[in-house]
Amino acid sequence: MADAARRLTALAEEVLGAPLPVRIRAWDRSEYGPPGTSGAPVLVIRRRRALRRLLWKPGELGLARAWVAGDIDVEGDLYEALELLAGSLWERGEETRRSGLAALLAAVRDPRLRAAGGELVKLAGPGLPPRPPREEARRTGGPLHTLRRDKQSISHHYDVGNAFYERVLGPSMVYSCAYWGSDGDGASTLEEAQSAKLDLVCRKLDLRPGQRLLDVGCGWGSMVLHAAREYGVSAVGITLSEEQAAYARKRVAEAGLTERIEIRVQDYREISDGPFDAISSIGMAEHVGSARYAEYAADLYALLKPGGRLLNHQIARRPLQDEEAYEVDEFIDRYVFPDGELAPVGRTVAQLEEAGFEVRDVESLREHYALTLRQWVVNLQQHWQEAVQLTSAGRARVWRLYMAASALSFERNRIGVNQVLAVRTPETGAAGMPLRARNWR
Repeated sequence: MADAARRLTALAEEVLGAPLPVRIRAWDRSEYGPPGTSGAPVLVIRRRRALRRLLWKPGELGLARAWVAGDIDVEGDLYEALELLAGSLWERGEETRRSGLAALLAAVRDPRLRAAGGELVKLAGPGLPPRPPREEARRTGGPLHTLRRDKQSISHHYDVGNAFYERVLGPSMVYSCAYWGSDGDGASTLEEAQSAKLDLVCRKLDLRPGQRLLDVGCGWGSMVLHAAREYGVSAVGITLSEEQAAYARKRVAEAGLTERIEIRVQDYREISDGPFDAISSIGMAEHVGSARYAEYAADLYALLKPGGRLLNHQIARRPLQDEEAYEVDEFIDRYVFPDGELAPVGRTVAQLEEAGFEVRDVESLREHYALTLRQWVVNLQQHWQEAVQLTSAGRARVWRLYMAASALSFERNRIGVNQVLAVRTPETGAAGMPLRARNWR
C-alpha cells in the first residue's frame, strides 16, 4: 500500500508538535494532509533521497540541498507555501539553532523523537549521504573577507552568466531594490522604478556636472551610466566580478561615455586615486562583513573630499537582544551570498559616525524591496526554461526560493533596507545640506 505521505505527515507532526499546515505528496504517489482547495500548495517529496539529506544534515541546510537538487518541490503558490510553513519550520528552526546544545540533548533523550528518527531512517532507505548539489559554494577555509576570499564569494553569486541576470532583472540590470510610486503617482513598472531609484541616489548625492563619482560595487554599470548621462559627472565603477565588468564596459561604450566612465575590477581597499566628490554604495555593503565594516567606512571616508557625500544603500536585519547569537542563514550562505552578513541599521549608522561621517538622513525602503523581489520572481518564472538553459535547474531553483522567501521577509519586517546619506563634514561644520533635505532640491 502506498502510504509514504501519511507516514511523513505523522512523523512531521510528531517532531513539530503541531499539525502540518500543507498537504504532502510522496514519491510513491500517495497524498496526505489537510484537504486542499483548488490551487492550494502541495509539498512534493519527489525522491526518498530528500530524507537522507535531512538525516545526514538536519535542519535548514538539509532542506536547502533537497530543494536545489529537485528532491522536494512545491506545486501551487510558493509564497503561500512559505507563509504556511514559516511558523512550523523556518522560525522554529531559528529557535532551535539559538537554543544550542541543550535542545539537541533534549531531543536525544526524548523517546518520541528517537522513535521518529527511527521511522525516518526506515522511510529514507539505505544509502550514504548524498553529495551536495554542485551549486553549493565550496569552503576555502582561512579568515573571512580577505581580498582573495571576497573575490571568490562575489564570483559565486555574480559570475553565473549575464544573460541569466538579463532574464531576471530586466533591461535596467539593476540588482537592488527599486523605488516605486504610490496611489498611481510615480513609477509603476520595474524599469520606471529602477530609474527612479537611480535618480533618487543622484539627487541625494547632489551630483553636478564635472564632479567625480565613485560607485562601489557597480554591478552592470547602471548607476554610473545614469549619473554620467543625466548629471554630467565623471564616474569610476568598481566590481570584483569579471563578468559584470565586461558587460558594464560594453554598455558604456555603446552609450558613447568611455571618456567619462571607467569600470574597474577592483576592491574598495585597493583604490588609491581619490578624492571623489561623491560615493554611492548600493547593495554592496552586505558583503563587507562585521569584522571589516569599520575599515570599509574609514576607507570611504578617506576617499571623499571634505563636504563630499556618501549614499550607502544596505539591507539590514532586526537587532537581537544578544547580538553574539546572530548566525548567518545557512541557505543564503551556501547558495546565494557566501560570507555575506547583515547588521541592524543602528549599528551601520554608528560605524559610519565612528569613521568620521555626519549622518544626515536615513530612509527605509523595506516595502519597495518586497515589490521589487516579487517582480524579479515573475521575470524568472516567465523565462524559466531559458534561465535553466543559461545556468542550471539547480541555480534557477536557488534564485526562485531565495527571492520569494526574501520578499516575504521584507513584507513581515524580518529584514529591511535603508539608504543612509552621510557627509564628510569639514571642520567648519558647513555640510552643504539644505535645511529641508527630504526635498532633495
